[in-house]
Amino acid sequence: MSVGLILLAAVSALVLLGVAQRVLDRMQLSDRAALFIAISLFVGALIPDIRLGRVTVNLGGAVVPLGVCVWLLIKTDTAKEVLRALIGSVLTAGAVFALGRLLPDEPERMFIDPQYLYGLAGGLIAYILGRSRRAAFICGVLGVMLADTVSAVLTWRQGIGQTLALGGAGAMDSIVIAGILAVLLSEFLGELLERLSRGGRRSAQPSGERRRP
Repeated sequence: MSVGLILLAAVSALVLLGVAQRVLDRMQLSDRAALFIAISLFVGALIPDIRLGRVTVNLGGAVVPLGVCVWLLIKTDTAKEVLRALIGSVLTAGAVFALGRLLPDEPERMFIDPQYLYGLAGGLIAYILGRSRRAAFICGVLGVMLADTVSAVLTWRQGIGQTLALGGAGAMDSIVIAGILAVLLSEFLGELLERLSRGGRRSAQPSGERRRP
């Protein structure tokens, strides 16, 4: 079982246990919706890819995540957050694409699978650019997809008939890792920074005069 599927199983368990309730509330997702999405991703990943010319599309690794991103964009409160999520997705894609160009051509020379590295890098960058949990998830998922698409298009222009596997051939692991990591970073680091900020404001407030006996 791939890392992406293991993460989806873990997320499903956390949702059933109620551990992820606060995160889901901030993303405006119910427990049932989150569980349905996780199951759809898991089952869709097991269905054979759909071939469209030089492009193969995996339901669980591409169609479902893209649908979730569209849904989150629709549920976004402000146009500013939508714009930030879309711009962040493009910037995340650029960063992941640049990382792919810097890595060795032979994956066996690396200490970690490139797909996992793309997912980790995408999730970290998406958190920095997305800020909110919804925007971070969108940046992570769309960023990795866009990076794969740009890489394939450039390869085609060189006359190489490489297949673009959207959500398949290991790409699902990158997409799932990027999306989940971006949300987790937004939740835990965001909460930590918020507490530190509140603590700093309290310490900056002047203490009241001591009451005389």
